[in-house]
Amino acid sequence: MIRSATLRDIEALVEIENLCFDTDRLSRRSFRYILTKANAVTLVAEHEGKVCGNVIVLFNSGTSLARLYSIAIHPEFRNLGLGRKLAEAAEASALEGECAYMRLEIRRDNPASIRLFEKMGYRLIGTHPDYYEDGMDALRYEKTLAPHLQPELVRVPYYQQTLDFTCGPAALMMAMHTLDESIPLERRLELRLWRESTTIFMTSGHGGCGPYGLALSAQLRGFAPAIYVKDEAALFVDSVRSAEKKEVIRLVQEDFREELEQRKVPINYYALSVADLKKQFEAGGIPVVLISSYRIYQEKFPHWVVVTGFDDHFIYVHDPFVDVDKNRSQTDCINIPIPLKEFDRMARYGRAGQRAALIVRKSTRRRNRRIH
Repeated sequence: MIRSATLRDIEALVEIENLCFDTDRLSRRSFRYILTKANAVTLVAEHEGKVCGNVIVLFNSGTSLARLYSIAIHPEFRNLGLGRKLAEAAEASALEGECAYMRLEIRRDNPASIRLFEKMGYRLIGTHPDYYEDGMDALRYEKTLAPHLQPELVRVPYYQQTLDFTCGPAALMMAMHTLDESIPLERRLELRLWRESTTIFMTSGHGGCGPYGLALSAQLRGFAPAIYVKDEAALFVDSVRSAEKKEVIRLVQEDFREELEQRKVPINYYALSVADLKKQFEAGGIPVVLISSYRIYQEKFPHWVVVTGFDDHFIYVHDPFVDVDKNRSQTDCINIPIPLKEFDRMARYGRAGQRAALIVRKSTRRRNRRIH
């Protein structure tokens, strides 16, 4: 029998966890959080009233991606096919949650799990070196729960932002490296891009990066960026209370805009729809898009992602932010499938519904200046 787990199962869950794993164990507190607060489903297999296995599925709000976070079978009940039954139940839960993809990580030294999931149709999509506490690598797997989907994806390398406020530089780095592999994916460049393109202030703390500064950084490195914004209004000022900070943000953006005009970088006062983004993508551009993080993270801050592909139902993005506090990993942030209508609602920020996108292309001109 497979059923939903309850708080009464925590003792059994902790016991199985300790019997199955030597490292990276979930604590009693972690199980309580997953059962009560996390966007997750926990299922248990039960035999004659005894919990003999469990599986945990995490969901990403606003996306159609699920992650099989953990699966464990009590040693006394192994070799009975419970692992496959729990995995199939997890997939059914993901489909009920309107998820089109399931992803998971497996230790490289766990051949039994590798065989199981490969037999179930999961395909290897990457590796994560030194992922587990003991230094073992993780293998990343994915299964399409809606096999009719055939996304057109560009092989955009993934880079995880290293600071809370550097999503823009991280997204731009991914776009530039896709077009020119000599652009390094390293923290030094991430910080340099932030220094070049920051608005100086945000609601609080360090300033974020707007489309004007990011476009200038791309143009200085020999790319041909084009900016698309809803209107000429200063971005990011809605939630800033200080009049002085608002004025600084406005002046910084005005200065960026003037330099971009001198460099003949196109600034289009036109909000790109998802259909427009797809056309730009099909024409060879890599879109870097500003979204509101609320629909994914339930926190209101502007956030940059890079578009990696499309199909008839989803837009796919790399999200440079990995929310480790909510048990997420890079597996949750690579080629995230977001329903087209959901992304259209997501790609706006603030009370004024500001919209901004940067389309990065290779330049047809010879590069006169190269900055790393």
